[in-house]
Amino acid sequence: MSTSSSRRVPIESQKVDAPLTSSATFLVLQIADGADAASTARDAIAGIDDLVKNVGFRDLDAMLSCTVGIGAAAWPRLTARRVPAELHPFAPVVGPVHTAPGTPGDLLFHVRANRQDLVFEFERQLLDVLGDAVTVVDETSGFRYFDVRDLLGFVDGTANPVGNAVAESTLVGAEGGDHVGGSYVVVQRYLHDLGQWQALTTEQQEAVIGRKKADNVELDDAAVGQKSHKTLATIVVDGVEHNILRDNMPFGSPGSSSFGTYFIGYSRYLWVIEKMLENMFIGDPPGAYDRLLDFSRATTGSTFFAPSADFLSGLADEPMPEQRI
Repeated sequence: MSTSSSRRVPIESQKVDAPLTSSATFLVLQIADGADAASTARDAIAGIDDLVKNVGFRDLDAMLSCTVGIGAAAWPRLTARRVPAELHPFAPVVGPVHTAPGTPGDLLFHVRANRQDLVFEFERQLLDVLGDAVTVVDETSGFRYFDVRDLLGFVDGTANPVGNAVAESTLVGAEGGDHVGGSYVVVQRYLHDLGQWQALTTEQQEAVIGRKKADNVELDDAAVGQKSHKTLATIVVDGVEHNILRDNMPFGSPGSSSFGTYFIGYSRYLWVIEKMLENMFIGDPPGAYDRLLDFSRATTGSTFFAPSADFLSGLADEPMPEQRI
């Protein structure tokens, strides 16, 4: 049987391609100074699978999952194993008009489920375990909007890889040595100016995005001149297209007129996402930046590496690295 009711355990932790869900929370934390804080944080992430089971057993149909990412500054505090080859702090991308800022982040928890109460309970228990070993840098709760659209009204994630291409695009291969099966992760919080966006005609919006709004049909690339968001976010090198996996979520508060998209991208190679952001913020050619940024402002930016589940669980058996002061 393949129905979810036949499953006996929740979804395995560190599943980059965990199912799309109706709710998610993106939790970015900083680890406090000192060996005790680092030890507490390491024990918590090494035992993340048990926490998923504790909460997820309440409703297996809700498909609770959690993916943990570790930032460059935190890596040597949690393990003596070498740092993943491309892992480094998010480098701000400064364009002629818009900037993608870099913001702090030692740990990322990408929590997904089809029930917001399970996401809430998981986060509550997690933060209880971590206690004063961490501080919250960003906590954003997202939701699925209609037929997987963003708040700008367009379908999001259409370019995601499918089938065997998912693992090929997102998981580090033999080139990664100890880090095989892990994934680079970039997160950004974008705030939308819905008033200005809605002042555009549908045709103008479609030209910015590169797709039809109603049916999501892809528009032809511009032969010359300004490229669409779709084109700038497509990375082709030597005739080979390099994909990433997005699990973006809308978020918003009508009462405070705050609306946006939380971008999260998983990739086998960090440089692919970095090139995408360069195209968007600096432009291709330089100066011809992504016009979507005139209506959608990046307010955060952090980079992490999500190791394999085996790597993560094995942290508890390692001696603690010497803490640098």
